[in-house]
Amino acid sequence: MSNIIQGEAGSFYSFLSEGCKLCQQGAKMVLFITGLCPKDCFYCPVSEERRIDATYANERKILTDKDVLYEARQMNALGTGITGGEPLLRKKKVLHYIRLLKNNFGPLHHIHMYTSFAPDKETLEELAEAGLDEIRFHPPVDQWNILEDTNYADSIKFAKETGMEAGIEIPSIDGADKVALFADRAACFLNLNELEFSDTNADAMKKLNFKLRDEISNSVAGSEEYAQRISSDCRKIHFCSSSYKDAVQLRKRLIRIAETTARAFDEISEDGTIYYGHIEVPDPDDMKILKYELSEMDIPCDMMEINPDGIDIAWWILEDLKEYVKNPSRKLHIIEKYPFKDGMIVEKIPL
Repeated sequence: MSNIIQGEAGSFYSFLSEGCKLCQQGAKMVLFITGLCPKDCFYCPVSEERRIDATYANERKILTDKDVLYEARQMNALGTGITGGEPLLRKKKVLHYIRLLKNNFGPLHHIHMYTSFAPDKETLEELAEAGLDEIRFHPPVDQWNILEDTNYADSIKFAKETGMEAGIEIPSIDGADKVALFADRAACFLNLNELEFSDTNADAMKKLNFKLRDEISNSVAGSEEYAQRISSDCRKIHFCSSSYKDAVQLRKRLIRIAETTARAFDEISEDGTIYYGHIEVPDPDDMKILKYELSEMDIPCDMMEINPDGIDIAWWILEDLKEYVKNPSRKLHIIEKYPFKDGMIVEKIPL
């Protein structure tokens, strides 16, 4: 492993595609095209709620083009990862969104796509013409030993001829060594993901005797060690640990969103959540009184925001003023929440 670089949270690599570099920064929007897929991979982690024909950008369900563009702008996305389900079941939608993103954010907005299909030359040329920069193939396990004799070999060749960066992305489990050797011969990159248990794959995984690595994670025992053993079989390899996806990629994406959307008085945490104070005021007459009280205290306008149920305010200001604004009908809290418009509240601390 002399050419292997150790990354954060257990990840390592000898090569990072452009898509992976941007994911490391938390700078890629995830565009989930559809939850439909004709394959039946035993390890598929897609939730039951997502296994429908619906499109999401990050956590937002997409109804219009404006929704996609809003989500990309909200996180100041430098690129997009297209996934599913199987995106190419909705090829027209994929092409539409690639063009939409490129037209609005320019040619440097990097787009990669995952597919379990082995598209023909015509389809790959369509994708490249629309602006797809990188494609990652996900062949089924039963073909890992014979990839040279499958359409995936042709698809990788055709994709590279269009100028796209091409690679294979699979879980790090027994048999991936054959894929590593094939990827090396095909001169494409190989991304190995640490295998994880999920609500939807747990039964199938247990039947195949996969076990949890420990009691505090969903990672499969031996998946990381297996990737380390085969890391020298391919010159362009990247292992992405489950803790890296959760602890690093998601955190950096949340921080990007928070930096774009936070109000002047929101404090951004190291995890990308935001902190602020909230005075809950159910009585409209009392709200008028509270507004007057705060104006008399010369609280800057940009340090608070009036809402239907009360007033959001800098948490440190609320700490200082709590004894002056308290009364039996008001509830005072410091709130930690995800930095979305209707983001989940992580913690609500009463004052």
